[in-house]
Amino acid sequence: MPLLLDRRKLMLTAAGAAGAAAFGLREAFGQARVQITEGNFAPLPIAIPNFVPGTPGDAEVSNGVAQVITNNLKRSGLFAPIDQAAYLEKITNIDVPPQFKSWASINAQALVTGRMTRQPDGRLKAEFRLWDVATGQQLAGQQYFTSPEYWRRIAHIISDQIYERLTGEKGYFDSRVVFIDESGPAERRVKRLALMDQDGANVRYLTRGADLVLTPRFSPSTQEITYMEFGQGEPRVYLYNVETGQREIVGNFPGMSFAPRFSPDGQRIIMSLQQGGNANLFVMDLRSKSTTRLTDTPAIDTSPSYKPDGSQICFESDRGGKPQIYVMPASGGQAQRISFGDGTYSTPVWSPRGDYIAFTKQGGGQFAIGIMKPDGSGERILTSGFHNEGPTFAPNGRVVMFFRDPGGNAGPSLFTVDISGRNELRVPTPGYASDPAWSPLLS
Repeated sequence: MPLLLDRRKLMLTAAGAAGAAAFGLREAFGQARVQITEGNFAPLPIAIPNFVPGTPGDAEVSNGVAQVITNNLKRSGLFAPIDQAAYLEKITNIDVPPQFKSWASINAQALVTGRMTRQPDGRLKAEFRLWDVATGQQLAGQQYFTSPEYWRRIAHIISDQIYERLTGEKGYFDSRVVFIDESGPAERRVKRLALMDQDGANVRYLTRGADLVLTPRFSPSTQEITYMEFGQGEPRVYLYNVETGQREIVGNFPGMSFAPRFSPDGQRIIMSLQQGGNANLFVMDLRSKSTTRLTDTPAIDTSPSYKPDGSQICFESDRGGKPQIYVMPASGGQAQRISFGDGTYSTPVWSPRGDYIAFTKQGGGQFAIGIMKPDGSGERILTSGFHNEGPTFAPNGRVVMFFRDPGGNAGPSLFTVDISGRNELRVPTPGYASDPAWSPLLS
């Protein structure tokens, strides 16, 4: 099924169409500003009343939108939504300024009001306003039109607008995650390629489970996925277009253990191919299918990942005796080792912001998920235990998702953690889940 129209078609062309001009949309902040620091941190208290229904029949979706926004902001760890039971004012008309003293008295620093109205042509009209309670100023306002089945996506887009206005950073809620859905007993685990919203909603299955699938990767610039499938014989790499549902074979790759990753422009994929006892890195042009060799060593070079500007790659190599992380020019050449801590380092992936590389670190019976700067400095362990693996960044680079497998008869689950190491949360999935890959923001 084709997905929602792009964001530009959703948004009314006039900025602040929800009435920003009516009350003066200004660069005005009282307390309503999230200061993101790595030290002590207090989430911003925010009030998100149920949206006002245009008609009684719109009440369910109006409440649903407010709940999704509340859950998004709460799970980010940067906001503390106030329980609706504490509210002193009932919002019944978003065209009238709220009673700010009532919201200030319950310690709300920001307030979101909104309305959902069914249009004569069947579409939903969504409106919202973001208020600074201390100053009484409107900080953001917008309206959208969409088909009723896409109301959750509207809630994610509004969440992103609130997040960006109050933190100064791009949001990440209007995005998706591809992962491996796992079911059945440990010795006969069925693995299917699955796609969901970043909050675990709207799960759909992209493969039937007849063949083993592994390590999906999202393109950083398009809604395309690469993944590996073991059917009859050698592993095959597929390209899957999320919008059209079409898939094509990139090729058969004997000895491949991880699916390729995309270049930042989505035009190439970079991969590791095994040849005898070693493995080297290659890049393939997706249009011509021509490949270029990047490394030629007797070691195992694997798990390459591009820097967002395309100038460099990070990868895992045991050329120094045990797996460590290296960085080199994207066209090949001299590689520089950047990991020097105890233990081994694997599965490096570059942040979309370019400021960090996430990794899996193994040592002392523990599997840790961590980040470091591209020069190897500032190493920070975000979480440690058994058995963590496979980090992937949110599109704004603020949050890392990974999977944890306790072993035995149990199966893996997905988790998120902030790059500060705070706010570790389990991501709801229908069953066991592994190998997550986060999409770019939907455009």
